[in-house]
Amino acid sequence: MPHTELVVMESWDDRLSRIPTQWSMVQRAHGGQQTEVGDAQRKLLERYGGAVRRYALAALRNEEAADDVFQEFALRFVRGDFQTASPDKGRFRSFLKTTVYHLIVDHQRKKKRGAREAQMGDDAPEPVAPDEESLGDLFNESWRDDLLARTWVKLQAAEGETGKPYYTVLRCRVEHPEARSPELAELLSERLSKPMKAGAARVVLHRAREAFADLLLDEVAHSLDEADRDRVEQELIDLNLLEYCRPALEKKAGPPTDAT
Repeated sequence: MPHTELVVMESWDDRLSRIPTQWSMVQRAHGGQQTEVGDAQRKLLERYGGAVRRYALAALRNEEAADDVFQEFALRFVRGDFQTASPDKGRFRSFLKTTVYHLIVDHQRKKKRGAREAQMGDDAPEPVAPDEESLGDLFNESWRDDLLARTWVKLQAAEGETGKPYYTVLRCRVEHPEARSPELAELLSERLSKPMKAGAARVVLHRAREAFADLLLDEVAHSLDEADRDRVEQELIDLNLLEYCRPALEKKAGPPTDAT
């Protein structure tokens, strides 16, 4: 058993070490050959554009305003405004949160100043910036929601590739949280166009939850600057995702480093 756990931990660590850190991608996105720069910019915007826009929409509660903030973020990113960013200034999520926060503040100030000047002239008072701590909580929620959304997309893609109906089963459970096993089996029999008994429904639901947790764990690890076991666990705690991933984390990475 100890040997097996060691092999699992080495495999996990080796795999994590091959994940490009977000800071290295930021550096690639602001230097090097043009092809490499464009590829890194595209990957970063694809990966984090959803969280940025969710954050802007949650803060501004206006689709058009959120689009404006996202477009300004993308413009500044492609223009190279973030080339001085580095891991010395904190983790990538914090950097992204602070960057978008200032864009949101700038947007609100411009909008309020324009409205006040139209009514009161140049003597209009400077608008008060929104509280950074409260918007920071919104960013964490947006980041969490985006991780979950991308995990659902990957689970659906995996179902198409493997034929294992984990996405269908888990969506059915989400849509019918109170359904007991016999009722869930009937619903799945209809959706999958094949008969399923209650016992089989319980088994496939358990496997679907495991598959979702594995994919979510990978998403969280991929979003970190340094994805060792302790940092992954702390990120899961910070984002209130540990309940989804604890068994998957222990299975892949073994016990915490301070475990006795």
